[in-house]
Amino acid sequence: MSGNSGMGNERQIQDEDLMDVAQDHEQAHRLRKALQTLATNPNVGGKLQEMAQEVLSGRIGMKDAIQSEDYMGAIGDRMNEMRRAAENQTQAEREASREQFAKWQKEQEEQEDRERAERDGPSGAIVTGPRRGGRGHRD
Repeated sequence: MSGNSGMGNERQIQDEDLMDVAQDHEQAHRLRKALQTLATNPNVGGKLQEMAQEVLSGRIGMKDAIQSEDYMGAIGDRMNEMRRAAENQTQAEREASREQFAKWQKEQEEQEDRERAERDGPSGAIVTGPRRGGRGHRD
């Protein structure tokens, strides 16, 4: 089975293909996800996006991409950041996901508070005294 017809079935590299630049499978996996983000995010654009697409499709190796003058010129610090990010990712990611989670929890709580306020009283007014019809019918 040969021939690569159409964009749709372009070969995508696997995590293993990044093992030459990654220290372990975990990192290779994250690097590949980062590349996919770069390749598909419209805000990236330009050389960086092109490079991500090339690497993902296996047309160039990540090592070559990192070493390519062309790309390095276009990407410069950005690529170094990416490489640093890949190296620091485990710790940074743990911290980031902790922050994300804390933020998410806070949002959940705020949402619950809002819903509770709406449920308990008109425009969050504090309801005082016993509820209507709930007067002294306890026996």
